[in-house]
Amino acid sequence: MTIDAAEFRRILGHWVTGVTIVAAKLADGRPCGLTANAVASLSLHPPLVLVCVEHSADSHDCIQAAGAFSVNVLPATAERLARRFAEYDSSDKFEGVAYRNEITGAPVLGDAMAWIDCTLRDALPGGDHTIFIGEVVAGDALDGVPLVYYRGGYGRFTP
Repeated sequence: MTIDAAEFRRILGHWVTGVTIVAAKLADGRPCGLTANAVASLSLHPPLVLVCVEHSADSHDCIQAAGAFSVNVLPATAERLARRFAEYDSSDKFEGVAYRNEITGAPVLGDAMAWIDCTLRDALPGGDHTIFIGEVVAGDALDGVPLVYYRGGYGRFTP
């Protein structure tokens, strides 16, 4: 016996999360990315993070093929960007978006208040998602107010 999917989503919607854009770049130079909140630190030694990506997401196969990805923590002013990267059509997500390539070649967004650059260490099954485990090779953070997600909506957190 399992819980109904809608009820599961409703309950876990009460968990406040940060909002990130996970991005990668294919061998032909095309960037891909998606809005993600299923992101967590995993280990300090070595520095590992995990990112959970739905199998049907437009960027799923891109992250797998790239062998590297970035995690870009969004500031409270970036709700529009979060909504744009949450779309399933990947054709123009990066159009007009400032980014640079870091050590792995993964795109780091100019608007990110914090970012990490990761090599893909493992990909594990997780129901209808893949759990991508990345080893962090670089990163940085600035002061700011983060964008958060709660019960289906975006908000701001002020410490």
